[in-house]
Amino acid sequence: MKNLGIGTGRRKTSVARVYVRDGTGRITVNGRELNQYFSLTEHALMVRQPLMVTAAENKFDVLINVYGGGINGQAGACRHGLARALCQVDQTNYTSLRNNGFLTRDSRMVERKKYGQAGARRRFQFSKR
Repeated sequence: MKNLGIGTGRRKTSVARVYVRDGTGRITVNGRELNQYFSLTEHALMVRQPLMVTAAENKFDVLINVYGGGINGQAGACRHGLARALCQVDQTNYTSLRNNGFLTRDSRMVERKKYGQAGARRRFQFSKR
């Protein structure tokens, strides 16, 4: 089967490779069905959002390989990659996906822990004596 569009999505520490093919609307994530992989409906809905916006829910089969991070980050990475792949398929999708914010990489990351501190921002307890 030929890939119509390929997109790489990223969120936090998750990376998703998304392949869009002609089909009937099946979404496969790491070899499992979408609802089976993302047990929470919010995450499954998040992944489907670019297809809903472009009215292409039953036009394409989507194959996603995602790794790294947690479930929330993975869902965000899948959405980002799918939006990028749909732009490759049809350039007219660009404006609607851009306006909904699906093409913007969410750059929020966990701040690193600094030395001499209990966490990223939290200090060790101050002792005067």
